[in-house]
Amino acid sequence: MSSHGYETGRLDLPFVGIATFGKKPYVQDWDKIDADVAVLGAPFDFGCQYRAGARFGPRSIREASTLFSFGHAGAYDHEDDATYLDASVRIVDIGDADIIHTKTDESHASIAYGVKKILDAGALPVTIGGDHSINIPCIKAFEDNCAENGPIHVVQIDAHLDFVDERKGVTDGHGNPMRRAIERDYVSGMTQLGIRNVSSTAREGYIDARARGSDILSVRQVRALGTQSVLERIPEGARYYVTIDIDAFCPSIAPGTGTPSHGGFHYYDVLEILQGLSKRGDVVGIDLVEVAPAYDPSESTQILAAQLLLNFIGFIFHNKKQTSA
Repeated sequence: MSSHGYETGRLDLPFVGIATFGKKPYVQDWDKIDADVAVLGAPFDFGCQYRAGARFGPRSIREASTLFSFGHAGAYDHEDDATYLDASVRIVDIGDADIIHTKTDESHASIAYGVKKILDAGALPVTIGGDHSINIPCIKAFEDNCAENGPIHVVQIDAHLDFVDERKGVTDGHGNPMRRAIERDYVSGMTQLGIRNVSSTAREGYIDARARGSDILSVRQVRALGTQSVLERIPEGARYYVTIDIDAFCPSIAPGTGTPSHGGFHYYDVLEILQGLSKRGDVVGIDLVEVAPAYDPSESTQILAAQLLLNFIGFIFHNKKQTSA
């Protein structure tokens, strides 16, 4: 018989208690991270070019994640006949990186510091933005880890290519992260999925991205190929860093974002790719960005984000267990 948290005497409904991610333990001292997964908030949105508000993404996603706090028995999925996120997967929430208003370099350095602390502790970093520029310090934090363990392949799920080199002196905004990532010698390649419609990146940026080893697919191309064919285009057995921009999804299910783009993914389009990735290689880092809750009174955007992250984490550790069995 599986044991649930409420057998200890508390029911702990989602609206009860402190809203850490998944109602997991909070670790304030970053030198004492002892977990399989550590969640870091990066409430930075000074890099956005249109609607601000993603600074409230971490808070809203944590709040939404309490809906899926399963107790110690985990979550049973009857389609997979598997229980995910049982007590063997140790998740902690380490709070937020310190953000200094108007100071991009200092704020990004604080985010990189938090991710590196997680990596040094041997845990999987899951960073919640914030705008997509927070991916720049997240990738930077992997320099020492990659020197020891090998390069990473970046899988981006997004409506936009985010491959702008420089514009009016701006090099670290939310249109730049994939360009900054591919410049690092420990990023071996990139798969960019969901890219569509009018883009912030000029044609030259697409040519440059492909020349540097990027595989770019739109939503329609992903659907035409099918999940398995898309996965087969991604290097097998690699170390994957997965960056998810919530605007990859159709605004009909994720309106709470600064730069919505119609024609996006639906939930299972992305979930099946993430589940396949967790079987194909080693997921070593995750960020989810651009949730701006003020634009979605229904709160479905942050619920989608929380559900996606928890499912992805569940897949990763379930498949690790299956591989080692």
